[in-house]
Amino acid sequence: MDPISPLEQALHAARALVLADLVANQVAEADVVSLVEESVAQRRWWVEQWPEGAAYVAGLVAQDVQDALLERYGRWPLCPVCGSGDPHALDVEPELGPDPHWVCHKAGVKVAAVGLLGSCGGGAPSS
Repeated sequence: MDPISPLEQALHAARALVLADLVANQVAEADVVSLVEESVAQRRWWVEQWPEGAAYVAGLVAQDVQDALLERYGRWPLCPVCGSGDPHALDVEPELGPDPHWVCHKAGVKVAAVGLLGSCGGGAPSS
C-alpha cells in the first residue's frame, strides 16, 4: 500500500476538523456534509497548484462551509461567548494561514481551534 501524500493528509485533516465542528453543533446533516465534500474537492485543485498552502486548507474549508451555510441556512457557528445582543457568527482567523481558530470579533477572543468547537458549545445555524 502506498503512503498517503501530504496533500491528501492535509485534505483529510481539513475534512475531519470541519466535520467535528459540524457534529459538535449538531448540524452535520447529509446536505451539510455534502458542502464539506464540495469544498474539499475545490481545495484539492487549489493546493495542487500551491503545495505550500497545504497548511492553510483547514481554515479555508471551514470558511467555505461557513459561507455555504450562510447562503442556504443562516449563520454558523454562532458565538457561544456573547450572552446578550444579537446572535452572531464566529470568524476564522487567520483567513489564510496555519493553525486556524474560530474567533469572536465582538468580544475580541479566540473561542476554539477549528475542529474543537465541541469544547466550547458553539451554536446551530440561524438566520
